Amino acid sequence: MKDILTQARLCREAAPTLTCLSAGEKNAALLELAAALEAHSEDILSANAEDVAAGRENGMSASLLDRLTLTPARIDAMAEGVRQVAALPDPIGELMEGRTLPNGLELRQVRVPLGVIGIIFEARPNVTVDAAALCLKSGNAALLRGGKEALHSNLALGQVMAEALKTHGFPAGCVQVVEDASRQSAQTMMGLTEDLDVLIPRGGRGLIRAVTAEAKVPVIRTGEGVCHLFVDESADLSMAADILVNGKCSRPSVCNALECVLVHEAVAAEFWRLALPKLEPYHVELRCCEHTLALAPQSVLATEADWDSEYGDFILAAKVVKDIHEAVAFINTHGTQHSEAIVTRELENARKFQLEVDAAAVYVNASTRFTDGFEFGLGAEIGISTQKMHARGPMGLRALTSTKFLITGEGQIR
Repeated sequence: MKDILTQARLCREAAPTLTCLSAGEKNAALLELAAALEAHSEDILSANAEDVAAGRENGMSASLLDRLTLTPARIDAMAEGVRQVAALPDPIGELMEGRTLPNGLELRQVRVPLGVIGIIFEARPNVTVDAAALCLKSGNAALLRGGKEALHSNLALGQVMAEALKTHGFPAGCVQVVEDASRQSAQTMMGLTEDLDVLIPRGGRGLIRAVTAEAKVPVIRTGEGVCHLFVDESADLSMAADILVNGKCSRPSVCNALECVLVHEAVAAEFWRLALPKLEPYHVELRCCEHTLALAPQSVLATEADWDSEYGDFILAAKVVKDIHEAVAFINTHGTQHSEAIVTRELENARKFQLEVDAAAVYVNASTRFTDGFEFGLGAEIGISTQKMHARGPMGLRALTSTKFLITGEGQIR
């Protein structure tokens, strides 16, 4: 078993080669990688079955098992995601700005890779492939440390990718799947300032906050999603109920799922009369304020902790508010700057909500479930950034680049 320091240094050694590869070379390797995933799907599924069995035995929740489980359809989707990344324009070398300075120097600012990207993630094997594809296309080496719950799956995927990339002469270190899934490996990775240029955590609140607090490597914070829906006084209530069901129930384990609904007091009774029957088939547990509790008697009274909880499950916090001002203030206090939505017919309220709510994605009359690199036309995503520096929202290829100034002169001196 390779230790994490060895793997990180292999990535660092590979990075200069990746910087120089043409778009055609990278695309050919990615297409080979996609085909290899499909060709070796049985091996990948067999490894994943070991992880899923262990997860069940250890009492893993249904939502986490859903994230962990691979199926033939999900492997096909991973392969298709890789092909979509191959089809995207190569950002490397893209001219950001070009001008001639008064002293005659020709200045160009172009996109370049970040270098070596480390990613710490939990029980989601698809992240292994999505991250590798995006890093390779953007000319970055990748050090991928998944959770112990998905170790067999990740190692199998890493082996398939390594063989596919070797066929195209890529350096061995361009994608490294960490073989040591202990807590110590994550701690070590957070301190690799000489080998990693950036660290991206993907997972629940505990992981993201731990990495942000402890890492010495620069961190791009992603994925923590306490997302809200505000049902305005003027809302189409049937539309609002459908958006709520989609946002909460279509896949509750993901970070763009709704965790809390705020309803204007003037329409609360009618909204819940429409929404409760639509939520009932999913057995959603409601944790409510006292006002909502009177309208939904099968629910339970919320605690203060519920307003800040990312459940990742069929649990929904619900609160009645006086107006849009209270809704915006509540969201900015309890949200995680991920995705927020309003249902309204009032243009002024829509504008106010989108202007004042502090989040990476702010929706009017649509589900927060659209916050996704594929849905936004970015191809597979490396994560959804909830910070404000460098990258925000779904992170596609351009978010994995920096810039470099190239200056050409004719003997100018200062």
